[in-house]
Amino acid sequence: MSDPICPLCQRPIPPGVRQSTHHLVPKLKGGKGGPVVLLHQICHNEIHATLTEGELARDFSTIEALRAHPRLARFINWVKRRPPEFHSRSPGGRRKRR
Repeated sequence: MSDPICPLCQRPIPPGVRQSTHHLVPKLKGGKGGPVVLLHQICHNEIHATLTEGELARDFSTIEALRAHPRLARFINWVKRRPPEFHSRSPGGRRKRR
């Protein structure tokens, strides 16, 4: 059986690699029990470093919308050249809280 593919960066997620599930609609915004996707941990971290829970619920509740976001598109272009087991702190830093 082949490894699952991260829908954000399109790289395989081999066993033992840091990974997590992402609620496409945040649980705090009504997404509890809703659709989830398996992502590399670094990809999941970058989503949450880029977008607020409100932005995720309102405008970025699909993989297609996430992949189209300018900062996430730059991140995807950068991380897809790394091996599947690559992990580091998210390069862009945390989003600003208002």
